[in-house]
Amino acid sequence: MRGVVLHAPGDVRVEERADPAILAPTDAVIRLSATCVCGSDLWPYRGIERVERPSPMGHEYVGVVAAVGDEVRTVRPGQFVVGSFFASDNTCEICRAGYQSSCVDREPIGAFGSQAELLRVPLADGTLVATPDVPPDDLVPSFLAASDVLGTGWFGAVAAEVGPSKTVAVVGDGAVGLLGVLAARQLGADRIIAMSRHEPRQKLATEYGATDIVTERGDEGVARVKDLTDGLGAHSVIEAVGTQEAMMQAVRSTRPGGHVGFVGVSHGVELPGQELFFSHVHLHGGPAPVRRFLPELIDLIWNRRIDPGRVFDLELPLDRAAEGYAAMDDRSAIKTLLTV
Repeated sequence: MRGVVLHAPGDVRVEERADPAILAPTDAVIRLSATCVCGSDLWPYRGIERVERPSPMGHEYVGVVAAVGDEVRTVRPGQFVVGSFFASDNTCEICRAGYQSSCVDREPIGAFGSQAELLRVPLADGTLVATPDVPPDDLVPSFLAASDVLGTGWFGAVAAEVGPSKTVAVVGDGAVGLLGVLAARQLGADRIIAMSRHEPRQKLATEYGATDIVTERGDEGVARVKDLTDGLGAHSVIEAVGTQEAMMQAVRSTRPGGHVGFVGVSHGVELPGQELFFSHVHLHGGPAPVRRFLPELIDLIWNRRIDPGRVFDLELPLDRAAEGYAAMDDRSAIKTLLTV
């Protein structure tokens, strides 16, 4: 099969890789209908995150089940399925508490590389969720978004305790931040402040439910959020970047007693203990337990109540994956969908 492989910073290639096979009775192999480039893929692409190279790339995926192991019971060949970026058994005590991305048996899908034609998914019963039928082509991007960025934005909103009558601020205007705006609207937020400097992203944020746009960053961004909230700060803040500046902007934009949901993959983030102590701000986040939300998200997408697939503003065939990485790296694209 063809698959994307990272050889060095800035050097991704589509190469022949071995076809995956059923290795354990709980495995499934799916033929991918679409895959994509994630913002978190840019960390190793830029050389900021060290990975063993050459490294297969990708952890977001949807497709049709091609084969299953002898012990798989909940999905079958021919079904269209959505899965999370962590395989999970969905039965352990941690999974039952709703944190499947910390399953005691978890396996990272990124280790197998979903930017490819085929993918082996371990723990298929606990990881994959089938749609009611094979979806029409126009819904495939939205189901692909559910496998990571929608589920991650949704978790960011849930972790930030978003709800009716609350003001929400979203730090980050990538796909996760934009879908955090969508999630906040779905969860009933009264006011949603999107922090963005880029006009196309501001437009999509507004269409997803943002009521205010803040273009300032850092201390100026915090001051602007305070201006919009009677000097108090937002009740809920979604941090969807993972840098020191973004985290501190999120914490400082939150009112005392408020909540920060941080879902940007942290790089070099250090929290000042005394400032945090006196802020009375709740912090909760981490790798999103996407599997917790998949049944609800699939239902919303299937019934066309949400359209998260609009975050894909560049579509390329798998063979042109390098162009998709470059476009996201220079921010000329929000998110690249790769057709298989």
